[in-house]
Amino acid sequence: MTAIDQVAAAPVASAEQRAPSRAWRKLRANKGALVGLAIIAFFAILAIIAPLLPLPDPNATSWSAIRKAPSAAHWLGTDDIGRDILSRMIWGAQASLMAGVFSVAIAVVIGVPFGLVSGYFGGWVDMVISRITEAFLAMPFLITAIALAAFLGPSLTNAMIAIGLSAMPIFVRLTRGQVLAVKTEEYIEGARSIGLRHFSIITRYILPNVLAPILVQATLTIATAIIAEASLSFLGLGQQPPAPSWGSMLNVAKNFLSQAPWMAMWPGIAIFLVVIGFNLLGDGLRDALDPREA
Repeated sequence: MTAIDQVAAAPVASAEQRAPSRAWRKLRANKGALVGLAIIAFFAILAIIAPLLPLPDPNATSWSAIRKAPSAAHWLGTDDIGRDILSRMIWGAQASLMAGVFSVAIAVVIGVPFGLVSGYFGGWVDMVISRITEAFLAMPFLITAIALAAFLGPSLTNAMIAIGLSAMPIFVRLTRGQVLAVKTEEYIEGARSIGLRHFSIITRYILPNVLAPILVQATLTIATAIIAEASLSFLGLGQQPPAPSWGSMLNVAKNFLSQAPWMAMWPGIAIFLVVIGFNLLGDGLRDALDPREA
């Protein structure tokens, strides 16, 4: 490695050494972020160990236990055809969390490369990508997701694809803006001056320096994706019956709000808590990863 190359790599290397410990220390000091992390961890663990828990079959019906209030036999009550709500809540956490994480993963995997290319190369490439991104952003996120899910067909997989594609423009625009700010730094010019290829400059010097805001946005977008999945399942475009999903549980519960309010209360509380958890964690990550904060 030449001396110029060492100088060019120094900002990235030093930042990589200092940032993790500083960010973790700041994150631990943020009580809201820790609460959010605890909420997410609680629901994630429940979803993972659901097959190991001594729960009734979430799809097993009982005509003698229709719309029973919470009791020792059914801690959260039963639904309109006698299925145990606690069991369906825990199994439904798998669908909701998986939809949130995989939808955002799709958006990041597609959106970030387009944002990198758009911001780095500029010119007509940037113009084309930016105009397409703006066209997507002009449409409301949830309306786009509903339209794509209806086009692809009702299923959890298609719902995740629809949500991911709908969220993709957010990451294109965010990544492009970060790249425009980073690519004018002196160490990027130094990397160009020693003849490094564009791919090496993007992956070694630009991408590591724009990951922090992308990570924060991804965490916040997971909360939005979970609400979107619940909305699609509520409309019959997401997880299909009898498989449990918080959104589909709310769809059934809307018909029994006066007779069995617990049917809507528990999935509603679960969605609220998970969304709050990801928002608190996202806010904490934003503060922890902000280099301007001491």
